[in-house]
Amino acid sequence: MSDSKIVVIGSSNTDMIIQVERIPVPGETVLGGKFSTAAGGKGANQAVAASRGGGNVTFIASIGNDVLGDQALEGFARDGINIEYIKRVKGVSSGVALIFVAKNGENSIAVASGANTELNPDDIYDLRSLISQTKILLMQLETPIETVKQAALLAHEAGVKVILNPAPAQTLDDELLQLISIITPNEIEAELLTNVKVEDEVSAGKAAEVLLGKGIEYVLITLGARGAFFASSEIRKMIPGFKVDAIDTTAAGDVFNGALAAGLAEDKSLEEAIQFANAAAALSVTKLGAQPSAHYREEIDTFLKKHCNQYVNA
Repeated sequence: MSDSKIVVIGSSNTDMIIQVERIPVPGETVLGGKFSTAAGGKGANQAVAASRGGGNVTFIASIGNDVLGDQALEGFARDGINIEYIKRVKGVSSGVALIFVAKNGENSIAVASGANTELNPDDIYDLRSLISQTKILLMQLETPIETVKQAALLAHEAGVKVILNPAPAQTLDDELLQLISIITPNEIEAELLTNVKVEDEVSAGKAAEVLLGKGIEYVLITLGARGAFFASSEIRKMIPGFKVDAIDTTAAGDVFNGALAAGLAEDKSLEEAIQFANAAAALSVTKLGAQPSAHYREEIDTFLKKHCNQYVNA
């Protein structure tokens, strides 16, 4: 049995990336791009970011019995992630994401989920002992929603802290939300969940009120380079981000969530963990790709010491 302090449940994809001058509009072909591939998938990205951020991580996922799946496993193993509970599925391809990255760092993504859709609630129930013994359960929404609900229920019943990154954006029922310890939407996801358009700290506070009212303990609304708005029943606070020259914003949110889990798993305060996650996310946009953009603990700590006098290294 794993002694991991962090269990990540989620997707694994291979990202196929084209760097272009600008993202093409429908019906348009843009020439002159540069092609590369990188390991991705929101769950895998977060698992890698958590591990590189110093966390002891087990990843639960479903991948195809194909070359892309083999490559994914090799990558996870290199990052020290426990891969014992990753499901292999015959006859279904591993997940693939096609990504356009514009010169200004913005991106556009389409995903073929493949084997990610094969991770089902029964798979999670069979791992209830593993989930009940971890400290942090981190999830996203690129796997079936019933699977996410099953995992959240098992963790909640065991008193395990559940972090949900509600991405890609979709509506969620109150039955799931009341099982969540920490929710980490961006502006778009927060608006979809609350019907409050998030544009600044005031509107972020209004959206947070709605989510807190559904039984969630802590709400962290990520606001890109501006940082993250943090709310609980007692606190409303903006944790500032860091200004960097962005090359590629792909997976910045995933890196934030993985680093947040790593910080909390080692008993940082939530505010310190958010600050750590902000730094990890800022560093990630300075490098191309999803998992390749996740920096290591030493790099994040060095960045924080250089840019933030308030940071206390645990």
